[in-house]
Amino acid sequence: MKLTVVGGGSTYTPELIDGFARLRDTLPVEELVLVDPAADRLELVGGLARRIFAKQGHGGRIVTTSDLDAAVDGADAVLLQLRVGGQAARQQDETWPLECGCVGQETTGAGGLAKALRTVPVVLDIAERVRRRNPRAWIIDFTNPVGIVTRALLKEGHRAVGLCNVAIGLQRKFAALLGVEPAGVHLDHVGLNHLTWETGVRLGGPGGEDVLPKLLTEHGDTIAADLRLPRLLLERLGTVPSYYLRYYYAHDEVVRELGTKPSRAAEVAAMESELLRMYGDPALDEKPELLARRGGAYYSEAAVDLAAALLAGAGSPHQVVNTFNRGTLPFLPDDAVIETQAAIGAQGPRPLPVAPVDPLYAGLMANVTAYEDLALEAALHGGRDRVFRALLAHPLIGQHAYAETLTDSLLAHNGEHLPWA
Repeated sequence: MKLTVVGGGSTYTPELIDGFARLRDTLPVEELVLVDPAADRLELVGGLARRIFAKQGHGGRIVTTSDLDAAVDGADAVLLQLRVGGQAARQQDETWPLECGCVGQETTGAGGLAKALRTVPVVLDIAERVRRRNPRAWIIDFTNPVGIVTRALLKEGHRAVGLCNVAIGLQRKFAALLGVEPAGVHLDHVGLNHLTWETGVRLGGPGGEDVLPKLLTEHGDTIAADLRLPRLLLERLGTVPSYYLRYYYAHDEVVRELGTKPSRAAEVAAMESELLRMYGDPALDEKPELLARRGGAYYSEAAVDLAAALLAGAGSPHQVVNTFNRGTLPFLPDDAVIETQAAIGAQGPRPLPVAPVDPLYAGLMANVTAYEDLALEAALHGGRDRVFRALLAHPLIGQHAYAETLTDSLLAHNGEHLPWA
């Protein structure tokens, strides 16, 4: 089995390598190709990757290259984890929206739109090159904004599945609180990428006992603290929202916080510098503890589980992925991309039935889906008016004066990545 990681020079990659090494019985990788245009980073990451494989007794071959076409040739699956513009672009995404009193964040609001505009054309070009060389290969997208990027891939007919680590992170946290193995916890997970709610937490599988009320009663303070939302709000909702819902439920509070501390991009850039220094140590043969603070926890487990189900007839029978709605949520278009539990097999994901969704969540999902549709149009076709319409549609923006100013700022900060601008 050959897997290719586009963006293999990312500081995330050792997390992925560690998962491939530990879970080799689930996903027997014979060749792993890390492809990245940043040769210096790639060499550091590739060296550590080989040492991790060697230490854990994995016999697979790790190849590093900047040649995308060679990297994807013959690959069974291609994992996308790229960041167009790097941390410098992320720093801008998290900064200029604050000037209008709007959230500055890399996947949500105006910053998220900027990232989508930079990313979608690049990802579609990569996907087309994959299809020309190996049309049966699966594309697993971890590149944000996952919902918009996955929708772009699927609408172009690519064999693609979107992946996020929010659900697996919550599954692991709930399992620890309940004192059970993570495999025994099934989430009733509904929504869009970075806009999801856990409406049930079941033991043993989709039809198991719902212990969410017990979790909220016995561990409400812990869960609320992790989400940085009031416990009372969780009790009134009767659900556990993704931590990204804080940008909606406490927008003004978040904006005030962001204006008084260094950006997350600045923190990550500093961590990346230190991680790359550590990766260059020839004695290091395991992922460092610092990597856990970089983000992407449990990404490797989720990626292995999904790839194994798609390629090897292994992995968990039900997994949370991003895929076409196809009637699963009747209030959304069939070609909307939702994040939900799905049965995974060689033919791809098949969403499980979802109970009727509370209008409190359905309304916001419909609003953000409309924004994502407009965002994808802007990413595919360009144009200031399309950018403005997408920003005006976003529930965190909405006012025409803000949308006008943010449109100008977005184009001014992203000209080098947007030829049409």
